Amino acid sequence: MVGVSSAWSWEARWGSSGLACLTGLSDGPPDFSRASVLARAEHVAAAAGHRMGIAIEAASLLTGRAGLLGLTRGGRISAGGATRLLAARDGWCAITLSRSDDVAAVRALLRVDEVPVDPWPALGRWAATHPVSAITERTGLLDIPAAGLGEVAAASPRIRRMGSRTDGRELAGLLVADLSSMWAGPLCGQLLARAGATVVKVESPRRPDGTRYGNRAFYDWINGEKLSYCVDFDAQPDELRELLAVADIVIEGSRPGGLARRGLGPDHVAARPGRIWLRINGYDDPRPAFGDDAAVAGGLVGTAVDAGLKGPVFCGDAIADPLAGLDATLAVAESLGRGGGELIHVSMAAVAATYAALPTEESDAEYPATPPQPPPASRPAAELGADNAAVRRLVVERGCPPC
Repeated sequence: MVGVSSAWSWEARWGSSGLACLTGLSDGPPDFSRASVLARAEHVAAAAGHRMGIAIEAASLLTGRAGLLGLTRGGRISAGGATRLLAARDGWCAITLSRSDDVAAVRALLRVDEVPVDPWPALGRWAATHPVSAITERTGLLDIPAAGLGEVAAASPRIRRMGSRTDGRELAGLLVADLSSMWAGPLCGQLLARAGATVVKVESPRRPDGTRYGNRAFYDWINGEKLSYCVDFDAQPDELRELLAVADIVIEGSRPGGLARRGLGPDHVAARPGRIWLRINGYDDPRPAFGDDAAVAGGLVGTAVDAGLKGPVFCGDAIADPLAGLDATLAVAESLGRGGGELIHVSMAAVAATYAALPTEESDAEYPATPPQPPPASRPAAELGADNAAVRRLVVERGCPPC
């Protein structure tokens, strides 16, 4: 690690960034034990920003959503409220119920006829009688996001050569097709747009990005500098394939095989010299994931200091998402310097594990903990499909090769 002047300075910056306010027990003091996470994130942001010619403020990216939504620490309840840390028979696990399908699947998970309006007490009792491995196996069968604490090891992005390379290029003038959703992939797309790339936010009318219809301020922050392109992946695969064929960079977070079965994967789209295909998933396996449970899988948690509640607490707000977005941005910038022609796979849990391996400090620091602040105001994101005509003109101008 470079640029770390002292433990005091980073603990103080952890507190002033809003991250301490997001880490620790809800009725206890803020947790400063993970201050080195901010140090590394700022190092990654500086390296990526240097390559792309922009300034990237890591702290704002890590706490921006919490600032916009007014979130604070919840201990074993994630800042966003959808994920919980539960004590299993032989360790700790995290379960996320952020989608209606997740809540509906709880009945099958617990093998009961009815689930109370608040399913968490029943889930807590059930988890306490099962080993972590059984919990992750059964939730996986039901497509419920879940993870065992520290189950994933640290790993760098996996990179595979894919097609020919070109001379190193600047981002200005490059076309990015951003098929990702939520936070990690869209954050990478946002940073590429700031560096001068033309970024097209691709959404399906059947399943648009879930954040579009949540807190609009968050969606605008992450997607405000992108063109909006709406295309049905199933009914219009050829049209989408044409866009992918002329794109210099593709960002996606589909499950393995999700794009391939539609003939839209990196091995199905016409080759383009220097194309970079970025894939961001929760894990190396097909399990679903969100930022909080992926962070737990990597072991990136804080520590409860109340003697009556020993054990892990959530660190930050869905922190695996922005950390993976930053690491992915640096990976793309480095690939551009090599001439591209690469498939890059980033695992959110593996990124979290890399940060979890950093040294920790005692968590009883007494520095002030500033609440997370909203990022600077951003332009409103385009409405769904507002730029379809402009994107189609781009495809024609770039001369789509045979698809």
